[in-house]
Amino acid sequence: MHHLLVLIPVFAVFIPALMLPGPDFVAVVRSSMTHGARAGLMTTLGVTTGLCLYASLSLIGLSALLVEYRWLTWLVRAAGGGYLVYLGVRLVLTRPAAVAIGDAPAPAPSRAALFGFLVTLTNPKAVVLFASVFATAVSADTPGWLMALMVGLVGLASLLWYALVSLFMASGPVMRRFERARHWIERAAGVCFVGLGGKLIADARSPVTP
Repeated sequence: MHHLLVLIPVFAVFIPALMLPGPDFVAVVRSSMTHGARAGLMTTLGVTTGLCLYASLSLIGLSALLVEYRWLTWLVRAAGGGYLVYLGVRLVLTRPAAVAIGDAPAPAPSRAALFGFLVTLTNPKAVVLFASVFATAVSADTPGWLMALMVGLVGLASLLWYALVSLFMASGPVMRRFERARHWIERAAGVCFVGLGGKLIADARSPVTP
């Protein structure tokens, strides 16, 4: 149970970040609007695969570094916390703006999964965000099963969210409702990022071992 408690701060950041409109969101919506729900779901599969790959690389990289150089633990957490605070402040201060969907490219249905995968891989902020998020949980003593569980939950959350996006968000009324709520989602995510980032920085010199 003690190990499972580290999932709470990780997913308190990841879930709001997942819901924020970005390249992955635009790719899924555009595929659904252009070629239907099936193409949107295939794009979702590609996006989820990309996110799981980034999550795995971030966890493996952090774990390997911290096993080799335990003194880096506080530095990794401080850097991750600083990045989360930076993102959070930007989200809180950002003015409402529409999501640019209309001019985004849309793949042929047969290439939708590859399209979603490549969109995620070409977003360099993804791996930085994952490293920052996992800095709350990873130490030199983090068990392998817990890291595998985190990657699995990242994949499940991504699959469920973007499947809903592909099935429902492409409709005009739903999209308009989401647009109205989007800015408040951004602000709530920003507050979560600042709070957790600040805690990471404060605790950086005395990291908690799961």
